[in-house]
Amino acid sequence: MKEEELDGFQILYGTSARENDRISTELADSQDFWLHAAGYAGSHVIVRNPDGLSDLPKPVEKRAAELAVLNSKAKNARGKIEVHLAFARDVKKPKGFPPGKVLLKNYRSLKVYSPDS
Repeated sequence: MKEEELDGFQILYGTSARENDRISTELADSQDFWLHAAGYAGSHVIVRNPDGLSDLPKPVEKRAAELAVLNSKAKNARGKIEVHLAFARDVKKPKGFPPGKVLLKNYRSLKVYSPDS
């Protein structure tokens, strides 16, 4: 698991399917933000939200989305990549799902360029 901070927000992201499970099911609080590159295997990203904000500041949201893309199979894709953004409370791991696989109850999509493209 890796970590960085931006504008006072702690961002955690997994580097393996097992780390993704741990981040999404054990470390995330219900009000934390959760991000993942849509349609690609890769990192689950959590942005800590101790103040219970309804939205992230745009620079933090963009960086977290970029980390989701950079640490996924989408990292070499061209153009904008869709990233799902949800509250951690809306991320569920049904029994029997393989490591790193989850279901989303509610989310919104945003698009970012891969920082390396």
